[in-house]
Parts: sequence; structure tokens; C-alpha cells
Amino acid sequence: MGRDHGGGIDAALAQHGGARADWLDLSTGINPLPYPVGRISPEAWTTLPDRAAQTALVKAARDFWQVPEGMEVLAAPGASALIARLPGLRTPGAVHIPAPTYNEHAASFCAHGWQVIDTRRAETPVQARVIVHPNNPTGRFYGVEDLDAPLTVIDESFCDVAPERSLVRHAVTPGVIVLKSFGKFWGLAGLRLGFAIGQRDDVNRLAEILGPWPVSGPALEIGARALCDLDWARETRLRLHKDAARLDEVMSRAGAEVVGGCALFRLYRVTSAALWQAKLAERRILGRVFPYAEDLIRLGLPGPDGWDRLEAAL
Repeated sequence: MGRDHGGGIDAALAQHGGARADWLDLSTGINPLPYPVGRISPEAWTTLPDRAAQTALVKAARDFWQVPEGMEVLAAPGASALIARLPGLRTPGAVHIPAPTYNEHAASFCAHGWQVIDTRRAETPVQARVIVHPNNPTGRFYGVEDLDAPLTVIDESFCDVAPERSLVRHAVTPGVIVLKSFGKFWGLAGLRLGFAIGQRDDVNRLAEILGPWPVSGPALEIGARALCDLDWARETRLRLHKDAARLDEVMSRAGAEVVGGCALFRLYRVTSAALWQAKLAERRILGRVFPYAEDLIRLGLPGPDGWDRLEAAL
């Protein structure tokens, strides 16, 4: 099973031309105004990451996400690195991954020999369940009633826009593992930083699989700094929600129907998603369409310089 993502600028360049700098990439759910990383110490680049830096990052993550006492927090080189390894924590069986959602989880479980089912069937007991919370691309949030499989993965890559909806408090339940992504809300996807939160046995096994020094020195330093900056987080949430409402208004005026999403990306129903994507691409704007729905297009938020371009293209 393949893994497809937004951010396909290389393919857009090959098909439609232009230089990378010409394109406005709205195919991802990445904050267009990233956290200002500031100065990075020379030692972060030149020495192996020390235990103090790793401890500082984990403490910042524990405080920011209000991780329950006694639960373990593991920093990793991106949430994708954890997604690729999580299926190896259990003997393969049936895993329920509610559709539609992005296909990286299904691809990873398939690679480990699991049977992936996308709808609940009473006759098929499941040994694992993956819920993306909020879901990409629909924006659906889940509840505690969905945490009923022996291994339950809660992917909260986009949940930092709505921390009150987080299910991290349920990490105390055996078999529940919560994933966090640093690239979306903080807008630093290239930093490659993600987290797993859960009980000691599962998290320690993931740590052993990842090996020593999984996170770079600069990522440890920047991550700890950003997670401690609560003022930036509050202001960013307000801006993202305001910009999401603005995008809905712009798209509605152009004839699209708002059908889902969260404050980092929006999902719209249109007459022909492929046509909308092609027309936007003529103006060097990249949107996201899906093989399972001819009438759905997803857009991320433009940065300050992108709004006029998007409105003109529409």
C-alpha cells in the first residue's frame, strides 16, 4: 500500500512548470507562520545530544500536553518514524482504521502483516485500532468509546489547535498510545520531531527500536524552547481559527461547500475536485484532492502573502 501526502510541489513543477518559489503550497496542513526558532547553540550541531537536552525536551512536552503522572514520553525523528514502527509492538491481526483518513497508518500496518479493515464489523474482532484525532481530512473528533482495542493508537498530529479535545489523559489505559507531531501546529515540518505518549512497556520498546540519539541536537533545543512558549501557542491558536474562518468565507463565495477540516486545513465539496486543482495549479497554487472522492478538495491556510493570490485565482 502506498503512502501519499500533501506537499507534492515536485510533481506540480513537472506537470505545470514554474520554479519552486513561484508556488503557493496549500496541499498540507502546516502552519504557514512557523515558530521563530531563534539562535541555536553551536554545541547542538557539533556534539552528540546529551541526556540533559533530552530530559529538558521531554519535561517541556510533559508539561505542555499535561501528560498523566507515570506515563512515558518518547521524542522521535517525526511522527512518521513512530507510525512506521508501532505495528511491530503486537502480533499481527486485524486493525480497524476508520475511513476516510490519510493512508500512512494503513501502509505501515500492512507492511507488518496486519489485515486492515476500514469499517467496524461485529464478526471481525480487532486487535488494534487507529484513530486520527482530529481526522485528516474530515476534521472528526473521537471519544473515549472509541478506545476499545487491545492496541489503540490516537494520532493527535493536528490536535494542538484544540487542546481541550485531546485524549492524552487516556494514555493511562493499557495499550493506548498517543502520537504528537511538531511539524503541523508549530509549522516546522522539516525539523522532524514527534512524540509517543503511553505506558512504560510500549514506549520503552519503541525507544529500543529507534536506538540511541533519535532526535538531533537542534531539534531537542528548538522543541524544548517552543513547547515552553505558551504565549506563542495561545496567540497562534487564535490566528489559525480566525484564518480558517476567513478561508471558509473565501471558498464559499467561490461556490465551494464547507464539509470539514480543522483550524490547520479545510475540506470543501465542489463539482469537480480535479478541475479545481488544475485551475488553481495554472495560477501556481497547489491544493489536495483524494482518489476516493471526486468532489472533495482540501486546502491549508495561506500565509499573509497568499490571500490575495488565492482570491484572485478563485
